[in-house]
Amino acid sequence: MNMNIFKMIKSASIVFLLIFISACSPIEDRDELSNSFSPDNIVLETTQATPGSNKVSIKMKTPGVTGYWDYILDQKFTDEIKDIIFPFTGEHTLTYNVTTPYISSGIDNPEYIRKTIKINITQLDTPLPAAYYALVGEDLGGKTWVFDGKGGDERVWWAMTDPANSGAVWWNAGGTCCPPSDAGGHMTFDVTGGLNFAAYASPTASAQKGSYTFNADFSKLYIKGETNILGSVDSAGNNKEFQILELTSSKMKLWVPNASGGTGWIWVFKPQENK
Repeated sequence: MNMNIFKMIKSASIVFLLIFISACSPIEDRDELSNSFSPDNIVLETTQATPGSNKVSIKMKTPGVTGYWDYILDQKFTDEIKDIIFPFTGEHTLTYNVTTPYISSGIDNPEYIRKTIKINITQLDTPLPAAYYALVGEDLGGKTWVFDGKGGDERVWWAMTDPANSGAVWWNAGGTCCPPSDAGGHMTFDVTGGLNFAAYASPTASAQKGSYTFNADFSKLYIKGETNILGSVDSAGNNKEFQILELTSSKMKLWVPNASGGTGWIWVFKPQENK
C-alpha cells in the first residue's frame, strides 16, 4: 500500500513539473510566431483603365485577410477600391496594411504587416476634379499663391474669427496693425510626380517643402511634411487641416475653427500673377 501511494505521488509530481515548465516557456518564442504571417501570402492587384492611365482600381485578393489601403490620396479600410483618379504621373507605391490576429498589448494595439504594389502613371487621360485645376492651374503646370492683401489695407485676408462662425471676424490682424511675418512670401502647388507643396517666407527665402491632399469631397485641404501655409508661423497655430471656404482659379479662402487661443482663423490667397 505504501509503495502504491509513493508511485502515485511520484507520478503526480512529474505531471506538475511538466505543467510548470510549459507555463514558464520563454514569451519571446510566442512573440516570434506573431509575425509568421508573411507579406508574400498577400496578393494585390491594380487595374488601369488604359495602359499608363491615371484611373486605377486596386484590390487585395487574399481571402480571410483584413486591413486597409494607403493609396497616397487617402486611406480606406476595404479590400477593393474602384476608379481612383490620380492627379499626377510617375511611378508610385501603394500599400495594403494587414491586421494580424496577434495583439501584443491589448485589443487596441494590433500589429500590422504591409504589402506594397507599384503603379506607373504615364498619362492623365481621365479629367481631374475641379479643385485641382483651380489650385494648380488649368494646364496642371503648377501655380503660385500669395496673400490677397497688404498690412494695414483694412481688407480681411488674415484674421481671427469666432471659432463657430468663419464670417464673424474678431480681429482683422492682417488688414490693420499686425500682418504675419511671412506676409510677403508665396507658396506653390503642383502635381508633377506627386502632390507637391512649397512655402517661401519671403521673396528670397529658401523653400520649405511638403505635400498636400484633399479629403473625399474636396471640402478640406491638408498640408503634410515639415512646412505649412503662409501665416502659420505666428499666432494662427493649426494642425495643418484647413476647411475650404472658397477655391476658384482666382481665390483660395481657408479657415480653421481651432487656431491657438481657442479662436478661429481665416486666410485669403490669390494667384501671384494677379498680384
